[in-house]
Amino acid sequence: MSHAAGSAFGPLGSGPVGVGIIGAGVISKQYLDNLTSFPDVRVVAIGDLFEEAAATRAAEYGIENHGGVDAVLGNPDVEIVINLTIPAAHVEVATRAVHAGKHVWSEKPFSLDRESGRGLLKAADAVGVRLGCAPDTFLGAGLQTARRMIERGDIGTPLTALTLMQSPGPESWHPNPAFLFQDGAGPLFDIGPYYLTTLVQTFGSVRRVAAFGSKSRETRVIGSGPKAGEECSVTVPTHVSSILEFEGGESGQSIFSFDSPFQRAGFVEITGSDATIALPDPNNFDGDIRICALGSEDWTVVPSVGSTASRGAGVLEMARAMRAGRPHRAQGELAFHILDTMASISESIDTRAFVDVASSAARVPALPEDWDPTASTL
Repeated sequence: MSHAAGSAFGPLGSGPVGVGIIGAGVISKQYLDNLTSFPDVRVVAIGDLFEEAAATRAAEYGIENHGGVDAVLGNPDVEIVINLTIPAAHVEVATRAVHAGKHVWSEKPFSLDRESGRGLLKAADAVGVRLGCAPDTFLGAGLQTARRMIERGDIGTPLTALTLMQSPGPESWHPNPAFLFQDGAGPLFDIGPYYLTTLVQTFGSVRRVAAFGSKSRETRVIGSGPKAGEECSVTVPTHVSSILEFEGGESGQSIFSFDSPFQRAGFVEITGSDATIALPDPNNFDGDIRICALGSEDWTVVPSVGSTASRGAGVLEMARAMRAGRPHRAQGELAFHILDTMASISESIDTRAFVDVASSAARVPALPEDWDPTASTL
């Protein structure tokens, strides 16, 4: 395993870990709401290409240092750069941060293509810094509880999976949704990582995929904010149906759609030899689990166990791992495997053939039941 996975790191520093955010858009508020409440990290800087946006967020959250990208990369108190830029800028910004000697946490997707993703992993390995990447929802109490149930044999041997996310699309509520219909997004790359990460943490690496994709229309009308009424172009499939084969021979079916008038998300069922388990929405951190045993028609509800977490939990887990000198869980290699799987799905759509997934990613250990993001441990 590479340095980027954290295997070769010894304990690093002491006390709360300094973080800096690049990208002051919509998602930054969710991160800041949580990061500013975690005692084991401290937000010391925020930057954006539009410095006014960074200044606004800084004032909102009492962040002293703000400005452009260099306000974060040049700050010696920043140990982890949190990369919240648009998908097309993820690798460029992350690479700059790596060469500045910073550990990096990126929003998903890890990159837009395999080549740039591999390059980023190699750069981090050469410099000796960590890479982490969203989604981190698999660290939430809901999915962690479900994972512990599966691992202790509550459903017998896991065999198959079925997942579904369908919606009309984000253009009705997002004030600047154009990038969500471009390369690096669409329902597969924007929502797919939540579901695929959950499946990989259940079954192991994806080995082979097949898929079909379609696009219902060429433009979308923005429904809110200052650009309401304007059109944005659509360059990627807005409905994807995929079949997955995992390394152990298990299979899964996943649908991701921005073309459905009916909104339904969070459908994840894992069927085993003895029972079927319905997981919480993988785009959320909490939620109850339901299980239906072989021979029964009734579902039993199982509450999730563990502390409530939200966006930024993966940053916190990575920060604690840095101080302890152990691998972090939402690793760059895992994110690259999810990217490779999605790229393979896209290739299958184009070629109408099965596509092998070359990369792999190890399943990471489950969190302890008493893991608490609000505790002061450093």
